[in-house]
Amino acid sequence: MTTAMGAALRRIQLGNALSAFGNGFTVPFLFVYVAQVRDLGANTAGMVLATFAVAALAVLPFIGRVIDRRGPLSVVVVGAVAAAVGSMGLGLAASEPLVIAAAGVLGAGIAAIQPALATLIVWCSTPITRSRAFATQFFLGNLGLGVGGLFGGLLVDTSAASSFVRLFAIDAVMFLVLGAAVATVRLERTPVFDDPVPTVDERLGGSGSWRALLGHRAMVQLCVLGFVMFFACYGQFESGLSAFAVDVARISPSMLGIALAANTAAIVLAQFVVLKMVERRRRSRVMALVGLVWTVAWCAAGTAGLIPGSQAVGVTAIISAYALFGLGEAMLSPTVAPLVADLAPPSALGQYNSAFALVKQLALAVGPAVGGLMAGAGLYGAYIATLVVCSLGITALALMLGRRLTAEQDNPLRAVTGAAVPAPRAASSDEVTTAA
Repeated sequence: MTTAMGAALRRIQLGNALSAFGNGFTVPFLFVYVAQVRDLGANTAGMVLATFAVAALAVLPFIGRVIDRRGPLSVVVVGAVAAAVGSMGLGLAASEPLVIAAAGVLGAGIAAIQPALATLIVWCSTPITRSRAFATQFFLGNLGLGVGGLFGGLLVDTSAASSFVRLFAIDAVMFLVLGAAVATVRLERTPVFDDPVPTVDERLGGSGSWRALLGHRAMVQLCVLGFVMFFACYGQFESGLSAFAVDVARISPSMLGIALAANTAAIVLAQFVVLKMVERRRRSRVMALVGLVWTVAWCAAGTAGLIPGSQAVGVTAIISAYALFGLGEAMLSPTVAPLVADLAPPSALGQYNSAFALVKQLALAVGPAVGGLMAGAGLYGAYIATLVVCSLGITALALMLGRRLTAEQDNPLRAVTGAAVPAPRAASSDEVTTAA
């Protein structure tokens, strides 16, 4: 990796961390803000949260082709501006139509940013350094989100709408900082892989079409695995798992906040320790181990309902479950995103990143719906059993995927040291020369 690539990566990571810091000011308080502060009711607050998902699902099927044709730099900048407008709009909107419209703009902007940033990180890394680059992004994002949430909690005042305007303004400014940081990135022009990992250009006909992607069996299997992963973890945090913790484990909402803090703390404290342990291991085996870790997490959560009236047991079980989820997330961050990049042909890198982001978004839409319905029906035993099965399914799917991966794809340190990084084609609008 050249000095220019390293400088560009540091600038991108800093911008990403600051945008996550801005998100921390608003994300934990969005429902309360819409429902109570703006007095629009819980139904409208739910519609706002659903609008984020709908906007992302509308954008992601198309944004990958834009990234591959126009380059990720311009997509991040446009997405950051859109997200800033949406965030500021949320802070100023006082009616239901305006709040929902602002949420749609914000959701679309964030949806565009995510795969474009992933593509930029691939451009600024090599197969050898890519796992560490994505692990650093995940670490800084969670750290920024946690610190932002802490400061946001100190500034928020539910009796004063102006305090929320301030929070959304900070969020908007941080998105603009991300856009400015990325806009100033200057990358050396480097050739496309002579022998990309994997060599699938010919099999895919050099096409970035969805038909070609769906014909790539390893990528399809990874997407199925990713859906189950996100469904079994992130998709349950704000629905089934939180409902189970409150209704069955009988823990207070404040203790649920501590459990979420334990999740973030596990990620922040374990990320680079875990990285050293997994970066020399086969990626498929690491993902399989995550399934086992999350199986233990769901079993731990399930024990919270086995001893009625014992609040201490319930609190310990739920906090332990959230911490174990964080450990699994720390194991996935240097594993999954780099594997998506290594499976993608250089001409379709943006589309592969967008496809995986779309799978994640689908899981984040379906997961809370399923968890919420089962919790609403009081089917908590079936709920825990379902998630245990899903976690074991992660292990089985990961081992199956491993049989389709080459040695270089499954173990990044077997890749050829010093291989070139996918870069914009000659006609791309993002081609640049040297580091500023």
